[in-house]
Amino acid sequence: MKLFRWFLLIVICVVAALGYLGIGLYTAYAGFQQPVFVDLPKGTSAAHMADLLQNAGVIRHSWAFLIARAFRRGATLQAGEYRFAKPASVLEVFDRIQRGDIFYYELVVPEGKNMFDIAAAAERLGVFPAGSFLQAARNPAIIRDLDPSAPTLEGYLFPNTYRLRRNTAPEQLCLTMTGKFREVWRRLGAPANVHSTVTLASLVEKEGKLAEERPIIASVFARRLAIGMKLDCDPTTIYAALLAGNYRGSIYKSDLASADPYNTYHHAGLPPGPIANPGVASINAVLHPADTDYLYFVARADGSGGHNFSADLVGQQANVMKYRRATSPRQ
Repeated sequence: MKLFRWFLLIVICVVAALGYLGIGLYTAYAGFQQPVFVDLPKGTSAAHMADLLQNAGVIRHSWAFLIARAFRRGATLQAGEYRFAKPASVLEVFDRIQRGDIFYYELVVPEGKNMFDIAAAAERLGVFPAGSFLQAARNPAIIRDLDPSAPTLEGYLFPNTYRLRRNTAPEQLCLTMTGKFREVWRRLGAPANVHSTVTLASLVEKEGKLAEERPIIASVFARRLAIGMKLDCDPTTIYAALLAGNYRGSIYKSDLASADPYNTYHHAGLPPGPIANPGVASINAVLHPADTDYLYFVARADGSGGHNFSADLVGQQANVMKYRRATSPRQ
């Protein structure tokens, strides 16, 4: 009888221990009211991770995390910053760290966006103020080896989707984006001058909404440059106003008359630098323009984003009249 009592006591203790262990491993817990962030630097031990998670209120007991670690000795726990916003069990927390489910902001930069657009997008995400990014982007030092004439990093902040951490600095983002440009430029293997190519590609990107038209638009600009004819490119006028801080949402006569070097209605030749960040298609269009005799183009009125092209002023005037008739209010 005495032996039976001891056996029963041991069974009860084991069951209680297993129950307590199960509660520790499988019960969802949240010792926080607002989402919390836990940064696990590279090289952090499992014991230190457990302490950081417990201190942040992510898990109730650090020992439970160490038990989970003992059960999964082969698992690789990945460094990074993690965001916890709802109750989770120790095993769920362990699985997230094993997967490397780290927190990041996703910054989407489409083709044709300029540094002002990128700055505003980063600010909307809450990464850093727009002004901080613009300050970094206005310093061309990190691209000067590739383009000694670059006035800013505009044109080299390559369009892509970027994952940013909460502590990502504007300078880091600029370095990453220009690094992506370098990678693309090397892949293209172009012998052309990078400054003039990217500057012209930025104009093509802003004017060419349809992929099939970009080589044609590139040919128009190339022919105008060859004969010393002004490019008369609206987006350059807008960019000049943006740089001056007085863009009002549309182009005014005062903008067209501006002596700003970026205004291609006032100055012949290319502007001092890119006015946006072109994608591969627009860069390729400049490297391989279409073989045309066009000197003019005007938007079609059908909303397609396409253009009507012409080789002389008579054809251009006819296309302009066609556009005006199509867009004028009917009497």
